[in-house]
Amino acid sequence: MVTLLLDRTRLEVELSPIERAISFRKENLHIERSAIVKVQLTDDAWTWLRGVGSPGTHVPLVLAAGTWKSAGGDDFVLIRRHKPSVVIDLEGADFQRLILTTRHGLALAQALRLDVSSELAEVSDIAATASIPVRTPVRRPAPARKGKGKPAARPA
Repeated sequence: MVTLLLDRTRLEVELSPIERAISFRKENLHIERSAIVKVQLTDDAWTWLRGVGSPGTHVPLVLAAGTWKSAGGDDFVLIRRHKPSVVIDLEGADFQRLILTTRHGLALAQALRLDVSSELAEVSDIAATASIPVRTPVRRPAPARKGKGKPAARPA
């Protein structure tokens, strides 16, 4: 999975040598922080895929990596199976969107809200050191079954 690094001015998507090879990229992605318009978390990144992979690698529902060209603009994707992913909408950058499989999507969304240092740091480390209120879901009791009461107690 990709490593996401963030500082005050940019987001860097650090690719491993294998990820560079399958996505046909020579360098990491450098995105200006001001170009990030929206960050969305998803459990199924395949639904966000649009256009045709060119250049890149595509094994349906297993792996998609590289540049995907469409009428809406070019996207950079690095999707692996059905794992948690993040969709980053961009404006004024080389790509219209980034679709990345990473377990640090929530940490990225939290870290983008903060003023961070001028040195690159992993988004999970930034989010872990900040005091950001996280909303926990409220669990509601299961609805009572109709027509079925408690069984009558048997005499001993």
